[in-house]
Amino acid sequence: MHMGKAEIIELHHDRKLDAPSGTAARTAELMAAAGGHEPPAIHSVRLPGLVAHQEVIFGDLGQTLTIRHDSISRESFMPGVLLAVRRVGGLREPVVIGLESLLF
Repeated sequence: MHMGKAEIIELHHDRKLDAPSGTAARTAELMAAAGGHEPPAIHSVRLPGLVAHQEVIFGDLGQTLTIRHDSISRESFMPGVLLAVRRVGGLREPVVIGLESLLF
């Protein structure tokens, strides 16, 4: 399946300082690298009551595809934190961004 365009919507609590979030920026960067195109636009929302949410919407003639992730509690971040703590000692690089290098 090929979709001609995409945009990212990321939503976080109103105390989050960065916009767009690092996760949304990294998603856009990876999408651009995979598709050989410009990174998709990112729309940032900051509101009380939110934790962390990201939606990628792909669109083309007569169709859309949406992929959405919702963290409704900060507990959802703990498996990634524990993974990083357990594997940080084995990293070869002094600076690592993202968990993908720790997963495999």
